[in-house]
Amino acid sequence: MGKKLVAYFSAGGTTRKVAEMIVEAAEADLYEIVPKQSYSKADLNWMDKTSRSSVEMSDKKYRPEITDTNAQIDGYDEVILGFPIWWYVAPTIINTFLESYDFTGKKIVLFATSGGSGFGNTVKELIPSAPGANIAEGKILNHVSEQDVENWVKSLNL
Repeated sequence: MGKKLVAYFSAGGTTRKVAEMIVEAAEADLYEIVPKQSYSKADLNWMDKTSRSSVEMSDKKYRPEITDTNAQIDGYDEVILGFPIWWYVAPTIINTFLESYDFTGKKIVLFATSGGSGFGNTVKELIPSAPGANIAEGKILNHVSEQDVENWVKSLNL
């Protein structure tokens, strides 16, 4: 068992709560992926095609800036990476995070929160951003208890 990091992006707080439960269950360190420009409620309005999140997700090459690129990734063997599902995939800020570090040889297990969709093409879309990493689709963790999270973490064999 190597050293573990739970890295997450949370626009509204839901993913943060799950990440904190995972940290406890996995005995891992916590790292928040923070956008340089916070997302307002209007930015997250997926029904508005001109909202910031809609515009970002319509251009898969878009990379929102993050405030900190000093996550000390070299010190970790496994990364549990969490985010809300946007348009059936990870938000492009996750690509920004992955492209900011060298994940070669590291295992990355994904978790997400979602209003109703699954992972879709998330793994496929993240692989180019972390060449040399082993990215595994984890689980959608909506409305979970600490016991649910603990059971999932144990099943990962990290």
